[in-house]
Amino acid sequence: MLVRQLFDYETYTYTYLLGDTKNKVAAIIDPVDSQIDYYMQLLQEFGLELKAALDTHVHADHITALGSLRERTGTETYLGNPGDLDCADNPLQEGKDILIGDIKIEVLYTPGHTDDSYSFIVNDNGQQYAFTGDTLLIRGTGRTDFQNGNANTLYESLHKKLLKLDDTTIVYPGHDYKGWTQSTIGEERQYNPRLNICSKERFAEFMANLNLPNPKFMDVAVPANRSCGKN
Repeated sequence: MLVRQLFDYETYTYTYLLGDTKNKVAAIIDPVDSQIDYYMQLLQEFGLELKAALDTHVHADHITALGSLRERTGTETYLGNPGDLDCADNPLQEGKDILIGDIKIEVLYTPGHTDDSYSFIVNDNGQQYAFTGDTLLIRGTGRTDFQNGNANTLYESLHKKLLKLDDTTIVYPGHDYKGWTQSTIGEERQYNPRLNICSKERFAEFMANLNLPNPKFMDVAVPANRSCGKN
């Protein structure tokens, strides 16, 4: 499996291109609309046909490329909880894997940052990868103060789902603001300060006192992304 981690400098967003080089098909996770020409170039260079474009959640900090990629390539799009959004071809649902050639993308419901947050788990030749969106970041987590976020729910998603993965699982987050590119579940278990808060109640108190500013594109991005970026 080919994995490429791509970065949008304006919003500190990571996008991931997954390619099955044998069957010449690909999936893309959390694509940014302003980077679509770059994605098309990579697909052409690798000789891959895009079969799936997935967002881990409705983003508040950038405009998704789901709608644009569907127009350009005819790819299937995946976003949101069943019955919530109608812009994507398919909702996401835990237990409903997405198959792209020989790549099986396991869908894991990990709400808390938002109520429509999902993580994607992929196994390749004995190595497991977790694409965690804004649920689990390197040495941090997503915030919980907008888009139906909930600190108690995030705590459950982290400790009862993501931290149940094997320690060697490579963590690919949705953002990083310090230049870190990847981690592992074991590394985050040991060194992530938010994962070492000893109770759900203390975690919720900590999250309630972060006092973070809203993302600068939030008023534009959220309504646009509820239409797959085509509003």
